[in-house]
Amino acid sequence: MPDATTRPPTLLVIDDDAEIRYSLSRVLSSRGYQVAEAASGEEGVAVVRKGPPPDLIFLDVRMGGMSGIEALQHIRAASPRQLVILMTAFGTAQTAIEAMKFGAFDYVMKPFDPAKVLGLAQHALKAHADLRAVGDYRPTINADDYREGIVGSSPVMQEVFKVIGQVTASDVTVMITGESGTGKELVARSIWKHSHRATRPFIAVNCAAIPDNLIESELFGHEKGSFTGATGQRLGKFELCDGGTIFLDEIGDMALATQTKILRVLQQGEIQRVGGTEMIRVDVRILAATNKNLEAMVRDKTFREDLYYRLNVVRIRMPALRERGEDIPQIVDFCLQNLARQRKTRVSKVSPEALAQLLRHGWPGNVRELENTIYRSAVVAQGDAILVKDLPAELGGGHSSAPFTLPSAAPKPALAPALPAPPVSSPAIASAPRPLAELLDEIFARLSATGEPVLPFLEREMTTRARQAGPELADAAPAPRGAKGGAKRGRARR
Repeated sequence: MPDATTRPPTLLVIDDDAEIRYSLSRVLSSRGYQVAEAASGEEGVAVVRKGPPPDLIFLDVRMGGMSGIEALQHIRAASPRQLVILMTAFGTAQTAIEAMKFGAFDYVMKPFDPAKVLGLAQHALKAHADLRAVGDYRPTINADDYREGIVGSSPVMQEVFKVIGQVTASDVTVMITGESGTGKELVARSIWKHSHRATRPFIAVNCAAIPDNLIESELFGHEKGSFTGATGQRLGKFELCDGGTIFLDEIGDMALATQTKILRVLQQGEIQRVGGTEMIRVDVRILAATNKNLEAMVRDKTFREDLYYRLNVVRIRMPALRERGEDIPQIVDFCLQNLARQRKTRVSKVSPEALAQLLRHGWPGNVRELENTIYRSAVVAQGDAILVKDLPAELGGGHSSAPFTLPSAAPKPALAPALPAPPVSSPAIASAPRPLAELLDEIFARLSATGEPVLPFLEREMTTRARQAGPELADAAPAPRGAKGGAKRGRARR
């Protein structure tokens, strides 16, 4: 609750209906917010441009003159971080899509529920406070220093970098292991870029994505007429990669028959096209990767033991992201800087609360999952920073974990002077009934204390309230138990 020195949040209501402006302002002012009004889109845009911009804007969609969508675009152009809640009586798909497309924080349907309006205001002001809080955010890295794409300064990653440096000077075969999404192909490309074969081709082959009946043709090529559909000679990946480096990803999914031919390439440096008789010499360095347990596959006879030892000359194990959580802030900064460079987003920051949520997550999909999460969150973010609400639901996103503290329900006169009662009731603002569960809890507590039976108590209380409301409701109200004559009289009058 703000003290005397705290400036209450400022809100701007833009609507061409004076009654709606009055009613909405009255609801918002009741919680201590300072509310200003604008009678048109043009007037509201002028207020924002003149400054200082309000903390939150309620903007009607359909107005005479400038429409709400047009006003939203002008407001966001003048103040890119401005939070706007659109108001509409027409909840069409087009309205929702356009509202979010042009940067609205949310939209609310008419007639308004005061509780929903105040809840939206609270949620938006919390986001506004979070955006201000990350104003002094400083990236932990410069993406230009990580041209290889492998980001991390943890001890386990330092060991990976050391081994990469040691194997680049030779043509030794390298086996890269680790869970899916840990960056095995990035390691392979880094080895190639720093080797003496960097000027020659690098070809990556996903062995799991090619059917068994086609993988031999893909790797070794085929002769014309060697099988149905082979209308001409085709060179395979090994021939195309002669002098360079070939990366066999997911090699644990390769069929045993193909494993035999890969073994011959490693031993003899020769290949034979499908349907051909000529042995062709190739000079190719092989890097392999898998997320499977090759030792167990060798024991189960699903992977050739001799090929395993030929591939496993030097092994680089990529750690899972959960094993190097201290690298997450650097990876987040790297992703955001790359997205900004590609002009896919203007988000450049992440709030401390959102970063804490990212650090708490287990990341079963590893770095790939984190990259996709950052991209998704940056797309839906409505400012220049990722907040908790922008994260996916499985990371606690969608709602702020620490709600904005509303001003007191009974504000000080200096902040929100009492407003006169409206001359007519507004159809735009619905009454806010107390939750039924809350009322039933009170009744239960009272009956538990007095021991009074439920039905007589309810009949007596409802009859009393009906009589206070007027004679017509009193006649229609049920009489208390024992008042049979009154009940008969009521039925006779009906």
